[in-house]
Amino acid sequence: MADGNTIDVTDAEFQSVVLESDVPVLVDFWAPWCGPCKMAAPVLDKVAGEYDGQVKICKVNVDDERQIATQYGIMSIPTMYLFKDGQTVDQITGVTPSFEADLKKKIDSHLG
Repeated sequence: MADGNTIDVTDAEFQSVVLESDVPVLVDFWAPWCGPCKMAAPVLDKVAGEYDGQVKICKVNVDDERQIATQYGIMSIPTMYLFKDGQTVDQITGVTPSFEADLKKKIDSHLG
């Protein structure tokens, strides 16, 4: 269920799409039944559009893509990991009232 600007990623694609990316990648670990995940989705799509070409915003459905979710120890959703040069550099768990601003602040701190 990727929105307009986000990218759905499977276990099989994770290495090439996320870890080998030449730009930072924010990965949203989510599930269709998760209320906060549904609240985060339009914000992630908006941010993906604003940062087009600078950052990829990807979504991993933890119900369908269990291998990656397990590998990264996802225990609660939504959890977002920011990857840069194949490494996890930041993490956000949950959706706060200032979610969009918090998200942009974390992304901005890893650009450039």
